Amino acid sequence: MTDPGLPESAEVVIVGGGVMGTSIAFHLAEAGVRNVLLLEKDQLGSGSTCKAAGGVRANFSDEVNIALGARSLEAFARFGDRPGQEIDLHRVGYLFLLETAEQVEHFRESTDLQNRLQETAGSPTRMVSVDEAVSLAPIVASDGLVGACFSPTAGHCTPESVVLGYASAARRLGARLVTGCEVLGIDAVGNHISVVRTSGGEVRTGTVICAAGAWSARIGEMAGVGLPVVPLRRQIVVTEAIPGLPANLPMTIDFGTTFYFHREGPGLLVGMSDPDEEPGFHLNRTDTWIPRLTEAMARRAPSLLDVGLSGGWAGLYEVTPDHNALIGEAGTVSRFLYATGFSGHGFLQGPAVGEVIRDLYLGREPIVDVGPLDARRFEQSGSRAERNVV
Repeated sequence: MTDPGLPESAEVVIVGGGVMGTSIAFHLAEAGVRNVLLLEKDQLGSGSTCKAAGGVRANFSDEVNIALGARSLEAFARFGDRPGQEIDLHRVGYLFLLETAEQVEHFRESTDLQNRLQETAGSPTRMVSVDEAVSLAPIVASDGLVGACFSPTAGHCTPESVVLGYASAARRLGARLVTGCEVLGIDAVGNHISVVRTSGGEVRTGTVICAAGAWSARIGEMAGVGLPVVPLRRQIVVTEAIPGLPANLPMTIDFGTTFYFHREGPGLLVGMSDPDEEPGFHLNRTDTWIPRLTEAMARRAPSLLDVGLSGGWAGLYEVTPDHNALIGEAGTVSRFLYATGFSGHGFLQGPAVGEVIRDLYLGREPIVDVGPLDARRFEQSGSRAERNVV
């Protein structure tokens, strides 16, 4: 029996209710696609999106990531008008702190590439001195730094609000978003998708779009499509209030250690990667990464060692072998599209990817050429590494 909240059929079924799925639902519905159905096994945004740090930027080493980031930054800046939601966007900039000549040269190259591709007017990304970096982020200790890179138009916003904005607008435009509904299988006749089987019943459809984040490999398997996505836990802590924090403190990243922070109310949101983390669906908080975080703080922002913590959480990165996303349409199964594997960049690229998947579904030239991000690149040894990874 089918849950009364589910339609018997849908033109498009989107799997996943984070920023990617809700952005896709909004852009499809806005383009006039009727009977769009989004399925989320939990609550909207409850996967990785609402556990993200909320950073938004376009400073990458890969041309496609630059284009997706820049396009999304424009959308975030206009989010209050379209789709119509306040997202607490703070364009305080992104500051990368660099400790070696090799890092400086790498960021000089990526900065030149970004500014050339964007033809940025006004405030382009630029290399800055150590003194300027410390003036931008006064809690930073300069010992060991040899340079920095600053993107003044980047910043951070609230992931939950972005999901709410896209979801509310998609519903107003006629899309149906169903939560608490897990996808259990995808049936096909020949190579044509026919039915999506869920915990609430079956839905007839000819199109499935996988936006399931860290859970995407399983959804791909249901359709016979390889999506090499691995879940990897990342943890964040929030500090207690810190007197004297600059209102325009940038999102600051110590590139060598990946230690990062930005303002979160009166305190800071702080995170860092853990090279000892084993892949898996680990969502519990642990203290195993804290000694490494403390060591990075002691070197780069020692004043934070005296600040208490008020909370934190664990979430999942959806990692691919080359830390680049998987965006495209399967070649073996008709009308199975996917947008996943963003390796920490999904939230900031959500607006542009929603447009891209809309265009791919409608059979028109995408706003950004994502051909290089086709999942089949790994079958052809065609990986493309993204170096600006945190």
